[in-house]
Amino acid sequence: MIMITLILAVLALLSLLALHIVSPEYQPSWRMISEYALGKHKWLITLFFVFWGLSSLTLGIALWPLVNSTWATVGVVVLFVSVVGEIMGGLFDIKHKLHGVSFMLGVPAVPVAAMLIGNNLMNASWLVILSSHATWISLVVMAVAMIVMISGFKKAGIPMGPDVAPPETVPYGVIALAGYANRLLVICYVGWVIVVANFILNQ
Repeated sequence: MIMITLILAVLALLSLLALHIVSPEYQPSWRMISEYALGKHKWLITLFFVFWGLSSLTLGIALWPLVNSTWATVGVVVLFVSVVGEIMGGLFDIKHKLHGVSFMLGVPAVPVAAMLIGNNLMNASWLVILSSHATWISLVVMAVAMIVMISGFKKAGIPMGPDVAPPETVPYGVIALAGYANRLLVICYVGWVIVVANFILNQ
């Protein structure tokens, strides 16, 4: 099961990497990963989310018999909740009304699960603890980057909203690094899955 987790997680990251190669029109500095679904390779972004979700699912299944505390068990349950959001992210693109629900289920749940599991997993290595903290830190970084970018767009007179097409360029003076923060978050999230799976594999 753990080897399947590792394979799925690596496939998720490779799918994301491939999107950057085949869809260079989406500037990674400020365009969100979900926006790739609006391009010519929607199937790739769908694979990314599905691989990611399945890697989290198989990790949760592998962890279930190993956790021996209430908080770690709660963490695994929260991880299963994140699976729903991650897979929904691939099934319902950015224009679908359920995409926001997938975000709320998938994104905030991972740091909660990671901290509960990482801090309560028997003999967890320093790398597991570090990667667990990286999940919530990356979420905070993305939230700040999003606030700064959206504020800058609004000050530049560019309308923002779910029904408004994104601007083609970033106006002068706008700090638009939210795309990088979004990608950092995904790397930390999927990276956590890989680190925990590798920890279990070597026990």
